[in-house]
Amino acid sequence: YLVPAHIWTPWFSALGSKSGYDRIADCYEDLAEHIFAVETGLSSDPEMNWRVSSLDRYALVSNSDAHSPQALGREATVLRGAMDYFAVRDGLRDRSALVGTIEFFPEEGKYHGDGHRACGVNWTPEQTRAADGKCSVCGKAVTVGVLARVEELADRTPGAFEGAPAVEHLVQLPEILGEIAGVGPKTRTVETKASSLVATIGPELHILRQAPLDQIGAAGGSDLQEAIRRLRAGEVRRIPGYDGEYGVIRLFDPGELGAADALFEVPVVPAPRVPAPKQRTPRAGREPVSRPVSSPPPVVSPPPPPPVSPHEPFEPMLAGMEEVGTGLLDRLDAMQRVAASAPGGPLLIVAGPGTGKTRTLTHRIAYLCAEMHVFPEQCLAITFTRRAAEELRERLKALLGPVSGDVTVSTFHALALSVLREQDRSLVIAETPDAPGITLDELVPRLVTLLRSKPELARSLRHRWRWVFVDEYQDVDEDQYELLRLLVPADGNLCAIGDPDQAIYSFRGADVQYFLRFAKDFTDARLVRLTRNYRSSAPIIAAAVQAIAPTSLVPGRRLDPAKVDPEASLIGRYAAGSAAEEAEFIARTVDELVGGVSHRSKADTRGVQSVSVSFTDIAVLYRTDAQAAIIVETLHRAGIPVQKRSHDRLRDRPAVNAIAAEMRLAPAGEQAGLISRMKQAAQVLAERPALDSTLSPEDLWAAVDLLTPLARRCEKAGLETFLTELATGAEVDALDPRAEAVTLLTLHAAKGLEFPVVFLAGCENGLLPLRLPGAATRLTPDEQAAAEAEERRLFFVGITRAQRRLYLTHAAKRFRYGAEREASPTPFLDTIDAGLLEWLGDTAPVRRRDQQLRLL
Repeated sequence: YLVPAHIWTPWFSALGSKSGYDRIADCYEDLAEHIFAVETGLSSDPEMNWRVSSLDRYALVSNSDAHSPQALGREATVLRGAMDYFAVRDGLRDRSALVGTIEFFPEEGKYHGDGHRACGVNWTPEQTRAADGKCSVCGKAVTVGVLARVEELADRTPGAFEGAPAVEHLVQLPEILGEIAGVGPKTRTVETKASSLVATIGPELHILRQAPLDQIGAAGGSDLQEAIRRLRAGEVRRIPGYDGEYGVIRLFDPGELGAADALFEVPVVPAPRVPAPKQRTPRAGREPVSRPVSSPPPVVSPPPPPPVSPHEPFEPMLAGMEEVGTGLLDRLDAMQRVAASAPGGPLLIVAGPGTGKTRTLTHRIAYLCAEMHVFPEQCLAITFTRRAAEELRERLKALLGPVSGDVTVSTFHALALSVLREQDRSLVIAETPDAPGITLDELVPRLVTLLRSKPELARSLRHRWRWVFVDEYQDVDEDQYELLRLLVPADGNLCAIGDPDQAIYSFRGADVQYFLRFAKDFTDARLVRLTRNYRSSAPIIAAAVQAIAPTSLVPGRRLDPAKVDPEASLIGRYAAGSAAEEAEFIARTVDELVGGVSHRSKADTRGVQSVSVSFTDIAVLYRTDAQAAIIVETLHRAGIPVQKRSHDRLRDRPAVNAIAAEMRLAPAGEQAGLISRMKQAAQVLAERPALDSTLSPEDLWAAVDLLTPLARRCEKAGLETFLTELATGAEVDALDPRAEAVTLLTLHAAKGLEFPVVFLAGCENGLLPLRLPGAATRLTPDEQAAAEAEERRLFFVGITRAQRRLYLTHAAKRFRYGAEREASPTPFLDTIDAGLLEWLGDTAPVRRRDQQLRLL
C-alpha cells in the first residue's frame, strides 16, 4: 500500500503550495481509491489537518527519518494490535489500530511559516497576505509555508473532533539538554549526558513521556525536571521555521537559566563586558576619501525594521546610514577586515574558494559608504553572471538598507548595454544572429570602441564611478580588461577580487594573465590574501590544495579550514565498470543519503549514515554535458527529482529565442504576469502551423520550465527587464536553489555554487583533463601544458563546491566519439593523499596491508 509522505511540503508533495494539488484525489486520480493513510510531515500535525474535511477519509500518520538513528521516534505513529504487515495495513485502513501520533511541534518544521530565508523575513500567513506575498526586504515573492497552505484549504475552525486519535508533541532529549547547557544538541557534553540518563532512567521516549519527574530530577538536575514538566504541559516558546530554515522550540525564557546546575559540571563563564556604542561624530579635519567635487550626501529615509527572526543569514539591515558603520566589520575575520577596510587606490584580493569572497566585497562597499563617506552612487560593482549580481545586491541591501540601490551592480554585458543605450535609445539586442540589432558578444567591444573615440565620455564615466569593484577578476577577457582600463586610471580606486587557481574560462577568451599582472597595471597596488575556508570540511580542503599544487598560480597556495571536525567524512572514491554502473552508484547513494525510498540493493553505505540531507543539498558535476544523459535517466528511474543546467547562454536555445520574440510582439492581457505571458507565447508557437521543424512543442515547454525561475524573479520589474536578463544570462542563472531536486551541472556552470554533498563524475584521463581528438597535433607543447593546467583548475573548482561530503567517481569504460572506449582514472587523483580517500564498493584496488578474507 502507498502512504503519501509529508503531504504539505511546498515542493514535490501532494498538497504543497508550489507543486501540489488541492485534494489527494486530484493528485492520484484513478489510484486515489487505494490510498487510505497520509503522512503529515514535520511542518504540520493532525490538529492542523483536521481543519481540511477532504482528509477525513484518511488515517493521519507521522514518520521519522529512517536514515538517522538519533531521529527515530521524534515523530511516530502509535498502533495497537499484532506486529505484522497485514495487521498494520488493515488497522490503518479501518483505523482500528490507530491510537494516535507522537509529533514534532509543527512550528519546528522548516516550512511551517512563510518567509524569505535570504532576507531573514519570517512571517505569519496574515503578514504575508498584508504584504501581498512580497518580501519587505528584496521585493520578491516569499515562500508560502504549510500553515498558510492549510489555511487556504481549510473549511473548519481549529479544534479536535470527538473520538480523534491522541496527539502528543515532544522535543528530543538532546535538544532539551542542549538548551539547558547553552550548547548544541550534537556536542559531546550533551551526548554523554543523554547516554547517562538513558542508562539510568530508561529509553528516551519513556523519559519524555512517562518517567516520574522526581526520578528525572534526581538523575538529571532540577532544570531538566522543570523542562520535562513544561514539555508535558505544553508550556513552550515556539519560533516557526520558514523557507527551509528549521524552527526553534524553547522551554525556558531568555535569561531564565542562570546556571547549568548539577546537570553539566561546567563552570559558568560570565559574559564579557560590552562597551557602550561609540557616538558617530565627525572627526575634525577629516576629508572624505573619495573627495567628491559637487555631489551632496544623499538624504536617507530609514527603512522599516525587519521582522524579528532568530536567524540572520546576512547581517541585519540597520536603521539608517547614521548607524550602519557601528560594528560593520566585527563579523569578519582578520584578513577579511584588512581587505574591507583598506584605503583607497588599487586593491587586489586573492580569495580562495569558500573564504568569503562576496562577503568581503560587499562589506568593503558598505564600509566605504558608511565609514569613509563614499557616496553609494559613485560605486560600480561588476560581476560575470546575473546570479552573482543579484546576490551582491541582496547582501548590500541587508548591509546598507535602501541606499544600496544607489550602488550600480551589473554584469559586464548589462553595463555595456546600459551605457550604449544612454547614447542610443534605439539600440536593441538581436533576437537571432541574423536579426537586426547588436549581439551579446558585440556589447563590450562596442563600448570600448565608443569610449576610445569619445574621451569626454570616458572621463564622464570615471567621474560617475570613482570606485570600481570587479568580482572574479581572473575571468576577464581582453575587451573587458580594456574597458576597465578606460574606466579606472592607473592609480584609481579599483578593487579586484578573485582566485587565479579558479580561472577556467579561456574558451570564452578569459586570460588569467590580467590577474597576474595587476601590480604592473595599477600603481602602488595592495595585495590581500584570504585563506580561511568556511565552506568545506578539512579532508575536502586538503584534497583540493593537493590537487591544485602542481600547477597552482598562487605562490604558497594554502587553505585553512575554519573549523576542524575530527569526525568529518573522508572523500568517497568509486571505480565503476561503466558509465551506467557509475550512474547507478550515484542514484543508489543519493537514495541512501536522503533516507531511502528505494531499497533495491544492499549497497555499500560507508560514509553516508552521518549525513542528513535533502535532494536540494546534492549536486552531480561533470566535465561535459554528454555525460548527463545516463545520469538523468538513472535518477529519474529511481524516482529522484532532477534539475539540470549548463554554462551555455540562454539565447543559445532556439526555443528560448522564439518565446522571447513572441512575448515582445504579443499584446499583454490585462494584468497578465510574465509567467502567464510566457506560457501563452509557448502555446501560440506550439499551435502555429509554420513551426520550425527543428523546434518541437517539447522544446518550447522545456524552455518555459527553464525560464520560469527567471520570470518569477523579474515579475515585478516587467517584460523589458526579463528580456534583457534573458539576453545576457546563462542556463545556470535560471537555477532554482529552492527546488527539492538534485542539481546536475557542468563543472563550468558549478562555479560560484556550493552544496553539502557533491558527486564529481567522470574523473577519467581524457575526460578530466579533457583531451579532444587531434588536439595533440594542433597545439604546441606549451599550449598543451596550459590547457592541462586549466583542466586541473577545473578539477579544483569541482572539489571545492562540496561542503560536507564529496564523491569522486570514474568508469573503466565509457561511450565516447561513437564507440565504447577503455578509460583510466584521471592523473589528477595521483596528487591526493590516499589517506584522504575512502574506497567504496567492491572495486577498490588491492591494498598492501593485510585484509580480512571473504568467507566465500
